[in-house]
Amino acid sequence: MLLGNYNGFPSSIATILEGVKTKLPADKILYDKGCDLIEDMITQSLFDACSFDGKAGMKATYWNNTAFKGDVVTSEQMVSAIQLTTAGQNQFSRGVNLKNFSGKYETVYHAGKSEEIVVRLEFGGKCDVIVNNDTLFSKEVWQLAPIRLPYKVEKEKDYKIEVKFSAIYEGMDASFKLNIGREVPVNYGELVSKLKGIDEVIFVGGISPKLEGEEMPVEFHGFKGGDRTHIELPESQRKCLQALKKAGKKIVFVNCSGAAMALTPETESCDAILQAWYGGQSGGQAVADVLFGDYNPSAKLPVTFYKNSEKLGDFEDYSMKGRTYRFMNDALFPFGFGLSYTSFKIGNAKLSKTIFKANETIQLTVPVTNAGKRDGAEVVQVYIRKVNDTDGPIKTLRGYKRVEIPAGKTQQVSIDLDPSSFEFFDWSQQKMMVTPGEYEVFYGNTSNTKDLKISKISILQ
Repeated sequence: MLLGNYNGFPSSIATILEGVKTKLPADKILYDKGCDLIEDMITQSLFDACSFDGKAGMKATYWNNTAFKGDVVTSEQMVSAIQLTTAGQNQFSRGVNLKNFSGKYETVYHAGKSEEIVVRLEFGGKCDVIVNNDTLFSKEVWQLAPIRLPYKVEKEKDYKIEVKFSAIYEGMDASFKLNIGREVPVNYGELVSKLKGIDEVIFVGGISPKLEGEEMPVEFHGFKGGDRTHIELPESQRKCLQALKKAGKKIVFVNCSGAAMALTPETESCDAILQAWYGGQSGGQAVADVLFGDYNPSAKLPVTFYKNSEKLGDFEDYSMKGRTYRFMNDALFPFGFGLSYTSFKIGNAKLSKTIFKANETIQLTVPVTNAGKRDGAEVVQVYIRKVNDTDGPIKTLRGYKRVEIPAGKTQQVSIDLDPSSFEFFDWSQQKMMVTPGEYEVFYGNTSNTKDLKISKISILQ
C-alpha cells in the first residue's frame, strides 16, 4: 500500500506496524487485522462441499505453457482455499515453471441450500471462471487485483466450477488466490474481546492501490474498474471504528489514500485522524514519528476533503459552484488545513501599499506567534478575491510561506504579491489580466474564510 502505483520497488519498506515497533517494546503492542479492507462480510469457505472424482476439494492440473496444451506436468488435490505465488522462487507445484505456465482448477459444488455464494479471486495474469459451462468471468490483469463473483445456487443441485489461470506476464511474479464460500456478517465483538485491557488503538485504514488505479478489473461497492464511485470510507472500516468507539477505546485513525476521503462519521468515532497518503518506503517510520511525538507535524492539505460524496455534485455538471476551496466554504477539512502539536496565532498584517498600480509588487507582513510549548512550523497562506467579480472565485491562493518558530516566539512573515497575484478572468476582454478595482487579501493558516483575516486594497488604472 505504501508505494501507491506507478512506482519503483525499493530494497526495503518500513510498514506502519514496523514503525510503531521502533517506539514500543513488543509486549506493549497487540496487532490484529481488525477488519477487511472493504468488506463488512467474511467468507466462510465451502471447499468441504466441493469434490471431484470422488475426492474432497478441487483438482489442480498444470502445464508448462500458457495454452493448457501438451503433456500435463502434474495434478494434485487442493482441500482448502488456494493461495499460490512464484515470488521467492516458489513453484505452484512440483515441476511447474516459474513463468509461462497454466493451471486449471476443477470441482463440483453441491448446494446444501438455496443461497448466494461467492467465488473470490486475486491474481495477476489471465483468468477464466466457468460454472456449468457458462463463462462467469474472463479477463487479463497486469497487476494483482481482488475479484468478487456472486452466484446464486439452488438446494440439492450440483454446480461444476472450472477456473483457468495463465501466467502470461514475463515481468511479474505469478500469484493466484481462489476461494469458494458463503458470506456472513463480521462480528466486531470478537475484535473488541481481543482488546480487553487495551485502551488505545491505532487504526490503520483507508484504501489501497489494489482498489484504485488505471484500468483495474475491480468491482466492489465504492470501486469500479480502478475508479471510485464514492469517496466514503469503506463500510467495513466505518463499522469497525464505531464498534471500537462504543467499547470505549481511544482511537487514532491513520488514513492511507491517494486522494480525498469523506470522513464525517470518523470525526465522531475517532479521537484523532492522521492523513498519511501512500507514504513511500519509509512511510511507516514517518507515521510512527508523528504518532509518538518525535516529529511535530506541519503539513497542510493540498486538496479539499468534502463532508460526503453528495457534496461533489454531478460529475457531468461542469459548474464550479460548491467545488474546491475557490467556490465553497463548507468542507469537512478545507484546502490548506493541518494541525500541529503546538498552536499558532496569526496577528494583524501590514501591507506595504493599499493603493497601487497594476504593474507594482506589494508586500504583506504578518506576525505569527507560536503560542504553544513545542517548537513547530506553520504555513502562512494568502488568498486574493476580486471584489464584484460575480462569476469569479470567492478566493484564490496567491502566496504562502512555511516558517519554523520556536515555542513562545513571534516571527514577522513577509510574502510578496507581484502583479500576477491579482490576475483574474476579464469577461470583456476574454482573458486573464489585472484590472483596476477593489480587491480583498485574506491571510491565515487555512483556506476556510471564517479562519482568515482580511485586508482591502485598490488597484489604479
